Amino acid sequence: MLLRRLLLNPLCGLFLAACAVYPSAPAHADTIAWTNWSTISAGNPGSASGTAGTITVTYSGQTNGLTNVPSWTPASTFTGGVVGNAPPHTPTIQLMGGSAITETISFSSTVVDPIFAIWSLGAPTAPATFDFSSKSGQPFNILGGGPSTEFAGSAITSTGSVVHGSEGNGLVQFIGSFDSIAFTTPNFENYYAFTVGYDATLTNPGTPGPVPEPATLSLFGLGLAAVPLIRRSLARRS
Repeated sequence: MLLRRLLLNPLCGLFLAACAVYPSAPAHADTIAWTNWSTISAGNPGSASGTAGTITVTYSGQTNGLTNVPSWTPASTFTGGVVGNAPPHTPTIQLMGGSAITETISFSSTVVDPIFAIWSLGAPTAPATFDFSSKSGQPFNILGGGPSTEFAGSAITSTGSVVHGSEGNGLVQFIGSFDSIAFTTPNFENYYAFTVGYDATLTNPGTPGPVPEPATLSLFGLGLAAVPLIRRSLARRS
């Protein structure tokens, strides 16, 4: 009977509704510090280096050099989850694959949940892959994907530790703290590219995070304000 009276009380209803809405607020998207690649030595293996925010990023592995992909658009293909901004239209690393060597991205400081953006992986008649099983402990999620503005295609997919694409585009988020990411690109395909970045709010403690939505805060505040009134109502009925 007490539970029924609580549910029928309009103040209690307001409080319960506010509490129900607060945890269901949508996940926020943060600004990603994408790597600005500045130097490269083409080869198999080759190497590259750049900076992402305050972190130096280096790459060792097969590369044809730096390339400006036509664009990282539409934005909906290269954003999702915590990623609020697609990579910028700056030089990035071009691959052809078909190599048996292990390729490695290294960070000068530990990065939390790094983001790996893939552009034009494979072709309709020549699928290609990033195989992340060469180093254990690299769990990941596919955050976003879809067609590119220039070549259409589809979202990247994954099987176990392998990311597949037939003109595939999208984002991979690694889960955990990383000093490096290792992979192989065993399938030859003429032209695909990747870059990496990180969410500074996760990697650098103390970085300001997003401000909660005003509507959510208002509802939660109303719920808290109703607590004293609910207590008085219960005291009178006891």
